[in-house]
Amino acid sequence: MLEVAYILVAIALIVCLVYLTITIQKAGRMIDETEKTIKTLSSDVDVTLHHTNELLVKVNVLVDDINVKVATIDPLFTAVADLSESVSDLNSQARVLSKKASSAGSKTLKTGAGLSALRFASKFFKK
Repeated sequence: MLEVAYILVAIALIVCLVYLTITIQKAGRMIDETEKTIKTLSSDVDVTLHHTNELLVKVNVLVDDINVKVATIDPLFTAVADLSESVSDLNSQARVLSKKASSAGSKTLKTGAGLSALRFASKFFKK
């Protein structure tokens, strides 16, 4: 009976070893695939970083170009703002002058009417 127990223990030990061997092989294949994936990701990240650096260089050149062009245009906007202010001042002065002319015109009209009345009266009295 002891021999049967030894045989059963040996069989159980062999089954455990076979199962352990299969599990270790699967784990080894999984580690190999993980290594391949990490290598692929590393190369992809390197390529992406290279493209990103090229893009950043181009963006920096573009920003520098825009800054130069904006610096060139800034005096134009300042001149337009000054011109707008001058036109606004001119409009204000034109309104003031128009009011003065209108006021002077009505006084002239009254004076002209008075002179016409005097001429008429002088003609009437001369006769």
